Amino acid sequence: MSSENEHPEPEQLALIRESVRKAKAKAPRARPRTWRGAELAKEWPVAKVLVDKGPVHLDKLWDYAVPAELDADARPGARVRVRFGAGTKNVRDGRREGGGLLDGFIVERVAESDYRGPLAAIAQVLSPEPVLGTELFGLCRAVADRYAGSLADVVQLAVPPRHARIESEPSGPLLPPPGAPAPGSWARYPTGPGYLEALARGESPRAVWTALPGPHWAEELARAAAAALASRRGALIVVPDGRAAARVDAALTGLLGDGRHVLLTADTGPEERYRRWLAVSRGAVRAVVGTRAAMFAPVRDLGFVAIWDDGDSSHSEQHAPQPHAREVLLLRAAQEKAAFLLGAVGCSVEAAQLVRTGWALPLGADRERVRAVAPLVRTVGDGDLARDEAARAARLPSLAWQAAREGLRHGPVLVQVPRRGYVPRLACERCREPARCGGCAGPLEARGADGALHCGWCGLEARDWHCPECGGARLRAQVVGARRTAEELGRAFPAVPVRTSGRDHVLDTVPGTPALVVATPGAEPVAEGGYAAALLLDGWALLGLPDLRAGEEALRRWLAAAALVRGQEAGGTVVVVAEPTLRPVQALVRWDPAGHAVRELAERAELGFPPVSRMASVSGVPEAVADFLGLAELPEGADVLGPVPVPPAAAGRPRRPGDPPPGEHWERALVRVRPGRGAALAAALKTAQAVRLTRREGEPVRLRMDPPDIG
Repeated sequence: MSSENEHPEPEQLALIRESVRKAKAKAPRARPRTWRGAELAKEWPVAKVLVDKGPVHLDKLWDYAVPAELDADARPGARVRVRFGAGTKNVRDGRREGGGLLDGFIVERVAESDYRGPLAAIAQVLSPEPVLGTELFGLCRAVADRYAGSLADVVQLAVPPRHARIESEPSGPLLPPPGAPAPGSWARYPTGPGYLEALARGESPRAVWTALPGPHWAEELARAAAAALASRRGALIVVPDGRAAARVDAALTGLLGDGRHVLLTADTGPEERYRRWLAVSRGAVRAVVGTRAAMFAPVRDLGFVAIWDDGDSSHSEQHAPQPHAREVLLLRAAQEKAAFLLGAVGCSVEAAQLVRTGWALPLGADRERVRAVAPLVRTVGDGDLARDEAARAARLPSLAWQAAREGLRHGPVLVQVPRRGYVPRLACERCREPARCGGCAGPLEARGADGALHCGWCGLEARDWHCPECGGARLRAQVVGARRTAEELGRAFPAVPVRTSGRDHVLDTVPGTPALVVATPGAEPVAEGGYAAALLLDGWALLGLPDLRAGEEALRRWLAAAALVRGQEAGGTVVVVAEPTLRPVQALVRWDPAGHAVRELAERAELGFPPVSRMASVSGVPEAVADFLGLAELPEGADVLGPVPVPPAAAGRPRRPGDPPPGEHWERALVRVRPGRGAALAAALKTAQAVRLTRREGEPVRLRMDPPDIG
């Protein structure tokens, strides 16, 4: 039996909903109370806590009651321990208690809670030290939103682990600001002195700096930081590796003296790193130079942020949500109204985009000065190699051999090879089919001078290898490694010492005496007085990478090596073995990285690829990717590219977060939106990820905003 009240008319439904809404609005907020009825703090008895729990579906602040006994230490920013989870039911009175103990941070103290039930109390204040300040929390929130990640994951990147003994040590007094520095080598740039003067006046200029080749860039970064310090503001410099950080650290020490800045790198060890980080957090030091993790350093009154060589992959964090140091510093410059400087010998497409939009101004030298300090660049193309008997018999073309011989009369010669090792990649000499293991299909490589073949995946030795395509039994090197190159050069120049620098052993500097220095990209040591010549071998191996950034990355690596060579006026010569008609090679010959980046940016705009657009990568097993994309409420106008199969990790390099696990078939889809819709895309993808995690159905997917490698 039914009545008319069971199916009310639309007007009645509206009245019912309105009355419910008013009742909820008038309902008083719950007074903070705990399960055990402990006495609470008289003022601000509720703490909003960020619990150290990574999944995005738990990405919120949780209300906890503040017991009176913890009132003094439970400050905003302090580390605490709280109970989190459903817990178990008390058999005596039926109340639910417990839950696991987790670490967290107090973000805010408030008078009331929106939650209507009883609040769990903070179990323990681990440390009253306010390590998560308001500005750092705001930065972490912005980074999490930009990269569709969890706030707890970002805070884990931003705040180092605690060392209790260090917190009891005093950090020392803040030294008075130094005077404004002289321009120094900044005078080589028409607008360089003006940039420093603006920093010293307390202004916030923003510039993309194309640095001249040579060793002066570290001192120039130090002078810019000193100018910001002179205006009673803080300075932060982020560089790609420890060697670069050591150079800027030495320049700052020479310019400012001891005690005015700290160096934050992984080499300092966890305790010393926390000691220095606390000195920055407490305001005792207002200048920081460091590697990637230093992008979150809590510098007080931040007035200047700088990043060196933003195209280096080391600036991209490998832990979730994988932020890039450049983007984090851009957020900091905008939020804290700080000056910004992006510097490099080359120029990334993202840097060109900042100039094109007018967000930053270009800062560089005139062409006459560039030609004077840059080395002479000569090319060896495929046609030259075909006509070169020496190049066919050995791997060193005649032009490169002559440049090395002439350079060795005046100093060291740098030889850059794309890969480390002996012969990392092999192929059939007849049909060029890659040589693979018969057991696991991994790539075969020659690990020593005896020529024995081993699998790069399973390590088994491959005997009596024959090509499965053509039956050939002879192999050729696709890319010859650094150790093999060193052996060949040692035979060609028997009276000259040969040094190698690579991932296993990186040299910082070499003497200015004649020697051959064989190095992989990024491991080139600095030579006293500069190199007399440089040979950039196997250029096709860099240009042929299946990546949208292949040309940009090849030019960046070549420029970094060529910048260590003496200028053309001093006889410096660079020989690059690559097809001279290609755009990156021409940019190297003209020493015009900014022009190359502008043309690359124009092509990206036509294709709709980043940085002109915002893009996200979704990868996983095919069913999970399809389910995720079907669930996500993408912004209007979003394009989905793919899914396409994800190739396995390339041999010879460490696994990256986007690589599929061994033996699994993965697919990847790219989601693209127009400028200004990136925040909406990140929010939609984060919501879809949270829903799937809540359901606990299906395989997980890997989500990455702004993927650096788009094949």
